[in-house]
Amino acid sequence: MERIGCDVCVIGAGSGGLSFAAGAAQMGADVVLVERGEMGGDCLNYGCVPSKALLAAAKLAQAHRTGGMGVAPGMAEIDFAAVKDHVAAVIAQIAPHDSQERFEGLGVRVIRESAAFVSPRALRAGGTGITARRFVIATGSRPRLPDLPGLAEAAPLTNETVFALRDCPSHLMILGGGPVGMEMAQAHRRLGAEVTLIARSRVLPREDPELAEPVRAALLAEGVRILEDMAVRRVRPGPVLELADGSEIAGSHLLCATGRLPNIEDLALERAGIETTAAGIAVDAGLRTTNRRAYAIGDVAGQGKFTHLAGYHAGVAIRPVLFGLPARARTAHVPRVTYTSPELAQIGMTEAEARAAHGPRLEVIRVPYAGNDRAQAMGQGTGLLKLMAVRGRAVGVGIAGESAGELIAPWAMAAAQGLKLKAVTSMVLPYPTLSELNKRAAGAYFSPRLFDNPAVKRVVRLIQRVIP
Repeated sequence: MERIGCDVCVIGAGSGGLSFAAGAAQMGADVVLVERGEMGGDCLNYGCVPSKALLAAAKLAQAHRTGGMGVAPGMAEIDFAAVKDHVAAVIAQIAPHDSQERFEGLGVRVIRESAAFVSPRALRAGGTGITARRFVIATGSRPRLPDLPGLAEAAPLTNETVFALRDCPSHLMILGGGPVGMEMAQAHRRLGAEVTLIARSRVLPREDPELAEPVRAALLAEGVRILEDMAVRRVRPGPVLELADGSEIAGSHLLCATGRLPNIEDLALERAGIETTAAGIAVDAGLRTTNRRAYAIGDVAGQGKFTHLAGYHAGVAIRPVLFGLPARARTAHVPRVTYTSPELAQIGMTEAEARAAHGPRLEVIRVPYAGNDRAQAMGQGTGLLKLMAVRGRAVGVGIAGESAGELIAPWAMAAAQGLKLKAVTSMVLPYPTLSELNKRAAGAYFSPRLFDNPAVKRVVRLIQRVIP
């Protein structure tokens, strides 16, 4: 067996692991990166990248089909296999950035094997024994399948297999009403499939109901059948779903979008003295595990399952691992987006969360897309921005509408830097843009304090009398 030593051993070549390995190597650390699967992890190969490429193709098909603004609708001719070629091409364009060759060029030793700890300071990856001063565990997560009789025999699709389909499903049944389920439901419906989505509660249950409703309504209007508050009793060959109300649904394909499980089972964490929880690896505020030499970042740290969160975690962990400096991972400034049409973006607290936390101090400001000139010009007047503000600061912002994922960006910066709403109102924005929605929301917080304030009016009248 080959035995090597290094400063840092990173386990997992997804977003978090790659970000950490690249940064550490370029700052002079001796880094070994271990990955048993595809470089780029779930995001590049089975998640963010292919899903957004599929959604882009579906949006184009929908625009061609519906027309509008004086442009006559037409029959969209969809080549589903060609759509999947587009998805594969997008992955291929991005893959070199995450490739083994690039990281070896940065000076990282890349080992394409499964990793398992043998002690608190060492692990084995295939035929290589690795001793490291520090370990960074970034093994990500995988699809969680519900415990349903007959499900395994039905060979359900997950996000790891659905993008390999070359023929459009005639009837795609989806279990799960979260972001993945909603995105895949809309994309496949727009590309020609009949789609039925079954959710145990309401769809997008984590999101503000007022903002989730436009997304739900859009999918219904496009022909997606949505069954909420519905449980599945069993799955029969076909596949056929037996529902809790006694009815049955038969389809051509079944997709499970029912959550994620952390990839920790094969790491032999107990040998390293690393404790786990139901959400993943137990970490402190600085992402350190119960083994002081090991850190966990990304999905496996149990603080959220977003690519951008994993990248943020990598930046947090760099501080203690490379420089011995204190660090603390926060979550309030991390946004999330569901990339349906309309998009739904959220940062910080929803209205219900903010009311529970701040009570009567909370002010909720609603700015409809209909009042934005650019939205009207684009035919995108349906949408809403909600600002939750307390004492001149945003404690939460939710947006449902066109480009919501882009519009959330300045609120992410404000949350990260602790900026007040005055910083948003001070921006000078080009006209007409959707970004004006953000400035209008911040301005609406100050408007009653300026325009409905008798004291302000008295001061203005006084000044007008005394100035020459």
